[in-house]
Amino acid sequence: MSYLSVSTWSLHRMLGPLRWTVWDANEGMHKMNEQEQPQLLSLLELPAEAAKRGYQALEVCHFHFPSTEPDYLERLRETFIAAGITFDTLLLDYGNLTTLDETRREADFNLIRNWIDIAAGAGAKQIRVIAGEADPAEEGAIRQSASALSELADYAAGRGVRVITENFRLLTSTGASCVNLLQLTGDKVGMITDFGNFKLPSKYDEFLMTLPYSVSVHAKAQYDEYGMPDELEFLSCLETVRAVGCNCAIVLIYDGPGDMWEGLERIKRIVEPYL
Repeated sequence: MSYLSVSTWSLHRMLGPLRWTVWDANEGMHKMNEQEQPQLLSLLELPAEAAKRGYQALEVCHFHFPSTEPDYLERLRETFIAAGITFDTLLLDYGNLTTLDETRREADFNLIRNWIDIAAGAGAKQIRVIAGEADPAEEGAIRQSASALSELADYAAGRGVRVITENFRLLTSTGASCVNLLQLTGDKVGMITDFGNFKLPSKYDEFLMTLPYSVSVHAKAQYDEYGMPDELEFLSCLETVRAVGCNCAIVLIYDGPGDMWEGLERIKRIVEPYL
């Protein structure tokens, strides 16, 4: 059966600073830019709070980790166990496996390997790795990404973590490119289908292509300026998940105005009959 999850992106205005990884092309190295945000809740407090609100799992964005030291990761793992909630996926929001810059490609590959180690230390079942930013029509781009993802998947499997990717960024911007990529990786790499990343008029047909490979869906509604979801469109997305028989995590995504928990409750009410 499908189960309810939430991404820390849906709570980013209350979890403290965002720590973005960036590539400095002049120096040929990664740097971190910190974006100030209020901290009303710590990451260590979040599993218990999410469990209290009826969630069975969490996805944690990499930029929400205040520390990646082993003792902190162990404490985070223990908070999930104590709360009785699953750390489903570490969402790595950086990396370009298809860049033509060989220095950056190697540096990004090694950074992703490091985040796989972090995922394992924190007890995450999976890590979402961006497939790449090349145009899928570019010769060899999908094959290059599939090769790198397969190598990373082998590395992760030895640490008890599964590599998954998403219909996110240019390389996986169409259902066809997603399927081509996944077929090249065999069963090594899973998928997240994000409701908001395919575009009309083809989005529902593309869902039918990617959902059979998906371990989770990012249930992202279309919101108005008041944070109210387009309920009919959102239901169309959920009906497609049901029609395919995709029993996976349904991960609530909210980034509208106002209280983020309240925004999540508005879409949680719509999702609950599909669990």
